[in-house]
Amino acid sequence: MTKLRVAVIQAGSTLFDTPATLDRMEAHCEAAAAQGAEMVVFPEAYIGGYPKGLTFGAVLGSRFPEGRNDYLRYWKSAIAVPGPETERIGSFAAKMSAHLVVGVIEREGATLYCTALFFGPDGGASG
Repeated sequence: MTKLRVAVIQAGSTLFDTPATLDRMEAHCEAAAAQGAEMVVFPEAYIGGYPKGLTFGAVLGSRFPEGRNDYLRYWKSAIAVPGPETERIGSFAAKMSAHLVVGVIEREGATLYCTALFFGPDGGASG
């Protein structure tokens, strides 16, 4: 049986600040690599953030302007796949020579998706 050292990162993101979250992700990857991790797994919606408690101003039957502003901030924190953020994340995998799995909020047009991204030890996306 082949053994694999896996690091499971249980960390929150910086809501509405994707660059800061990517910086934190890089630091977590460096720490995991220093401990010999061959696979590093991050939480659902780590990039883009999990909007726990945000209603985006939607109440049954209506939507309020402040909710639209919250949604716009959330939409701007999401990433395009592929895009510059996925290239950066791939570079973390390559630098570690490890597999990397991360949950992201993916932006396509006006729609957001909760997506899991998989990167190989060469930094390339798979799946």
